[in-house]
Amino acid sequence: MKRSNRLVALTNFFLENPREHRQLPYFSEIYGSSKSSLSEDLDIINDVFKTESIGYLERNSGATGGVKYIPEFSLEKSVQFINELCHKLEDPTRILPGGYLYMSDILGDPRQTREIGRVFASAFSQREIDVVVTVATKGIPLAYAVASFLDVPVVIVRRDPKVTEGSSVSINYVSGSSRKIQTMVLPKRSLQEGANVCIIDDFMKAGGTITGMINLLEEFDANVKAIGVLAEADDDEEERVVDEYTSLVKIRNVDSKKKYIDVHSGNFIEI
Repeated sequence: MKRSNRLVALTNFFLENPREHRQLPYFSEIYGSSKSSLSEDLDIINDVFKTESIGYLERNSGATGGVKYIPEFSLEKSVQFINELCHKLEDPTRILPGGYLYMSDILGDPRQTREIGRVFASAFSQREIDVVVTVATKGIPLAYAVASFLDVPVVIVRRDPKVTEGSSVSINYVSGSSRKIQTMVLPKRSLQEGANVCIIDDFMKAGGTITGMINLLEEFDANVKAIGVLAEADDDEEERVVDEYTSLVKIRNVDSKKKYIDVHSGNFIEI
């Protein structure tokens, strides 16, 4: 295979298989190329990934050495994307009755959710994560986006048990915003005991839902390594029950009468 073709094939492999470790003999056999030629190819691809700020190749030498692609957004690109997200959310036509904010178009846009997933995965890239956990339903596309870059499975916490998922563990928790008692359910087979977990959610007000997920995960002896929230409400009247989390945007004020939305960057930039 010509080098130009091989570079395209290798690049496609890394983009399609993030964090998947492969030894050089694997590529040598597929592309019929020497290790020295492949090493030069990897140098070229790594330089391009870094120049485009989309990650880097992590390489290990020795008998078990190999290479894997670590997808990352540079801080500059992450900040740029978050600022663009804030600008979109400030559109007054998003205001719904009751002071709620319409965000379904962003959560339903594959390109937007993919970029959100890349930003979160970049923030959590150095943490050992085995699975991404979210609660049904709006957080699901975000969870899959993050998981695709971390190369881990997704586990969905539901409000009601499903017959098709077998025996489950359930807990009752108090919603931080409505102060109502609600139920969370997680099938026993969905999560291994002692797993390292990343929690992803689309919106957080007081943090009752995330606290409920944390309490549920304790039943599996899981370790919560990271918490990512797309948007958080900055409400002085609500006591925040979650301390350690990463948010991309912060909604400070939604004025239905004046048709005004005040949106700022979340604590992502501060962490």
